[in-house]
Amino acid sequence: TDPATQVLEARPAMNEPFTPEQLHLVWLDFADQRKKFQAEYQLLIQPFEMRGNTIVMHLLSTVQETMLNNFRGDLISYLRDNLKNNSILVVGELREQEEKQMLYTPRDKFEFLLEKNPLLKKLRDRLGLDPDY
Repeated sequence: TDPATQVLEARPAMNEPFTPEQLHLVWLDFADQRKKFQAEYQLLIQPFEMRGNTIVMHLLSTVQETMLNNFRGDLISYLRDNLKNNSILVVGELREQEEKQMLYTPRDKFEFLLEKNPLLKKLRDRLGLDPDY
């Protein structure tokens, strides 16, 4: 077993329940301590999801994943100590970010708006408008 696991196993068993509000407050305390590391701070203030005693951070890139791995041990220790619960885990989940389609031409813009509101086609036809002009 690796040394980090041995240290965590050597702690006395604490398993106190905690509320999402308590977790949020302790999480923000940890984030405030990391303010000097701007990128870490920005990662920590993003929303996270609770699944039982596992906290899932939604990551947008492998860079954020590496960053999380660098301070994950400190974060888990801090949460476990302050919430008195040794079963807390923090994991990162890589999410694919939707690519935004850039709208350059008037036709592209009209087609985009048409998807949101099909009545625009009726209005365009009634007024005899040409979106390319």
